[in-house]
Amino acid sequence: MVEVTQDFTHELFQKLDAEVSSLKKDLRNLRRENIELRERLHTAHGDVIDHHSTKLKILDRLERIENRLDLREFAEAQARFEPHP
Repeated sequence: MVEVTQDFTHELFQKLDAEVSSLKKDLRNLRRENIELRERLHTAHGDVIDHHSTKLKILDRLERIENRLDLREFAEAQARFEPHP
């Protein structure tokens, strides 16, 4: 059976302390990486919202242009059929 001595106990606690320190460092790194990923995700989400907004503006303008063209074509067609004095 292993005899537990002060030196053995001290060595064991030193190893445990080193492991805990390593785990704390790893956890800090994971937290920092998590924060960086969340910031990137928020930025990407903002970009998607901006692109969607721009797309909606373009579609709205396109619809107004199409409406104007339809009105112009309608007016041109009417002018062709109206008698000129």
